[in-house]
Amino acid sequence: MAKYPRVREQHIAVFGESGSGKTVLVSSFFGPTQEGSYANDLWDLIADDTGQGNRLYRNFLGMRDHATTPPTTHFASTTYYFSVKLKGNNNGKQPFDVLRLAWHDYPGEWFTESPSSEEEGNRRVDTFRSLLRSDVAFFLVDGQKLKDYEGEEERYLKSLFTNFRQGLLRLKDDLLDGEDRLVEFPRIWIIALSKADLFPEWDVHAFRDLLTWKAADDIDRLRKTVEEFVETPQALSVGEDFMLLSSAKFELSKAGPAPVGIDVTQRVGLDLILPVAALLPLERRIQWHAQMEIPRKVLDSLADGAETLAEALLGGKVTVPAAFLAKLPKAGPLAALATMPALAKVAKLAGGQVKEINAKAREDHDYLTAMLTQFKLDLDAGVTDKLFIRSLK
Repeated sequence: MAKYPRVREQHIAVFGESGSGKTVLVSSFFGPTQEGSYANDLWDLIADDTGQGNRLYRNFLGMRDHATTPPTTHFASTTYYFSVKLKGNNNGKQPFDVLRLAWHDYPGEWFTESPSSEEEGNRRVDTFRSLLRSDVAFFLVDGQKLKDYEGEEERYLKSLFTNFRQGLLRLKDDLLDGEDRLVEFPRIWIIALSKADLFPEWDVHAFRDLLTWKAADDIDRLRKTVEEFVETPQALSVGEDFMLLSSAKFELSKAGPAPVGIDVTQRVGLDLILPVAALLPLERRIQWHAQMEIPRKVLDSLADGAETLAEALLGGKVTVPAAFLAKLPKAGPLAALATMPALAKVAKLAGGQVKEINAKAREDHDYLTAMLTQFKLDLDAGVTDKLFIRSLK
C-alpha cells in the first residue's frame, strides 16, 4: 500500500531588485488563505515551516489592520514551502495527495552589488543552484520605479535587465561547473509587473507593449544570455509570458512614502501563481513537444511526471481511440505523443471540456481533478481578463 500523503513538488523562482515587493508578494499570497473568512471547497494552503507561516501571516496582518508594510529583507535568500492539501483523498485512487510549492526568493542586491567575500560568492552560487529545479521564474518589474521614470522608462528597464544579465554571467562558470549546458534550469521566464495597482488603467497588454517599445533589445539580450545556460535552448520562453501582480491597493500620503491605508482585498494576479506553477510547465511541454525534437532528458526535467499529471487533470487513466492515434505522424515530435495518451488528449482539450470534467469531479468528490481543472480554468480566465499573456509558441 502506498504511503500517504504522496507529494508532488513544484518550484518557482522569484527575481526582483531590492524594494520591488517580493516579501509583500509572498505575504499576500499566503496571508488571505489563513483568514477565518477564507473558504475553499477543494484544498487548504499551509506553510510547511510554522515559523515562516507565522511571520508571513504577521506581515499580512500588518498590512490589513495597521497599514504597515513588511520590513525589508536585505541580502536574505529564502525558500518558502507551501503545501496545498486536498480536502479528501478519493479513496487513495489519485496519483498524489499534496501539491507542494517551493517558492525561491532570490535577493535583489545580489544582482547589483559584488560579493563582499569568497564565502558570500559561494553562497550566491549555492543559492542559485537550489532554484535550478524551478520550471517557472518570475522576473519582477517594479511599478514604482516605472512611475519614478515616467517618460523615460527605458533608463530604469535597461539598468534592470542589464544588472540581472551581468549577474547571471558572473555566476555562469560556477553554475556550469565544467558542463557545456544545463538540462535543469528555469525555462519559462514570466516578466511580471509588481505593484500593478499603481497603473489602474493598464491591462497586461499595455504592460507588454511598454516593455516591447522601451526594452525589446534588453529583453532579447537577456534571452540570449539564458540560452547560454540551457541544453536545447529552443525549449525556452523568455519575454513571451507577461503578468500583472499587485499584493494590495496602497493609499499613499503626499507627505511621505509610508502608506496611510492598505486594502488587501484588492489583489491582482496572485490567485494565478498556483495555477501557473502547477500547469504552465505541462502546457509548455506539450507545446514544445509538438513543435520540435527535444531530448528525453530535457523533457523529463520539464513538468516531471507529465503523463501522470495529465491523467490527474483528465480524471483518470486515458485510452485514446485508435482513430485518433492513426492521425498522428509516424515520425517527428508528435509521434511520441502516441506513447503518452493523456498528454495527447490534454493537447486537444477545449475550455468546454475542462468545465465538464471539473463539474463531474466536484460531483464525484474527486478533489485532485477538480483542483487541477479549476487551475486550468483560472489560467484561461487570467488570459481573458487581460491579467496574463502566455506564449503560444
